[in-house]
Amino acid sequence: MNYTYVLRCGDGSLYTGWTNNLKKRLEDHNLGRGAKYTRAHLPVMLVYYESFPTKEEAMKREAAIKRLSRPQKERLIASRPVPDLSVLAEPSDGSASTEADP
Repeated sequence: MNYTYVLRCGDGSLYTGWTNNLKKRLEDHNLGRGAKYTRAHLPVMLVYYESFPTKEEAMKREAAIKRLSRPQKERLIASRPVPDLSVLAEPSDGSASTEADP
């Protein structure tokens, strides 16, 4: 499974990325092993995610979320509570992410 996710950083900014291991990626971000942007804006908290069967779909959704305005992103986040991460399946291999939102 692949995921598009939104993090709320320690300074209130939002970061959007994608991964195939959401639990590990969130841990990596909070340990300073994530994206350069989040390393400078710790701690981070998962506030939204969607799951997709393919990497390409997750990356496409990531790009679409990044094009949203801040108020649109906040509405998206408010539209769906983040479930307990323990319900997520373990991935098959590594993870990936991209740059911070403007």
